[in-house]
Amino acid sequence: MNPKACFLLCGVLMSTTISHRVAAADDAAAGKVLYQNQCSACHSVDEDRIGPRHRNVVGRKVASVPGYDYSSALKMLGGAWTPARLDQWLSGTQKMAPGSKMYLEMDDAEQRRLIIAFLESVSGPDDRGTTHASPP
Repeated sequence: MNPKACFLLCGVLMSTTISHRVAAADDAAAGKVLYQNQCSACHSVDEDRIGPRHRNVVGRKVASVPGYDYSSALKMLGGAWTPARLDQWLSGTQKMAPGSKMYLEMDDAEQRRLIIAFLESVSGPDDRGTTHASPP
């Protein structure tokens, strides 16, 4: 490949990467607003409330926040919270884990996607000792 073509290809790839990062940041910001409006009555990113805290939820084992009293239904679910699993959960908590403490059916797939984008933005390397797992 000639140097000019290589330079052009590198520029296109860098531009694509940057625009994906900007889109992800925009999605996370929109998801934060939805989270604050629809989830914060029961959940917080850093504190347990009626529901467990959500910091580092993506990748975390289901029902694994130390000290939180999970329902038997959620404890039996097992596995880890992946974006796909969170989408399934938000679209019908009682369908996924009948008898869980949470009652929610979020029909809007775009709203679920944005909330999950926000949850991904507050998940990452864990410095609190919360147990993480590989996706099932």
